[in-house]
Amino acid sequence: MFIIPEKRDLHVRDGEFRLKPISKPRGWPDVITVSMRSLTENWEGKLIAVIVSGYDGDGSVALRGIKEVGGITIAQKPETAVQPDMPESAIASGFIDYILSPEEISEVIVQISQAISDL
Repeated sequence: MFIIPEKRDLHVRDGEFRLKPISKPRGWPDVITVSMRSLTENWEGKLIAVIVSGYDGDGSVALRGIKEVGGITIAQKPETAVQPDMPESAIASGFIDYILSPEEISEVIVQISQAISDL
């Protein structure tokens, strides 16, 4: 899990995670989209993308890339989100594998992680 500090973008380059100044300082930032695209382009490991409560549709446009590299995508059930814009947009993209409550999200991530480690 990665928590990106305010006013930063997270990039993956040469197997390292790097923080850079935010690429879109005005308007709604697209920090999640930038980070997910970087992961799909530069990360060899398994990916699980989780879209939770938040404004705008950040992350939704990058979900296709997550699916294309064999990743798993999860959206928070909109009715459980304080701000449902991001999960609603993710669901509308058509690239979501699971729509879950926060409690269910943690359970499914554990199950997926255990299944991957058993391979």
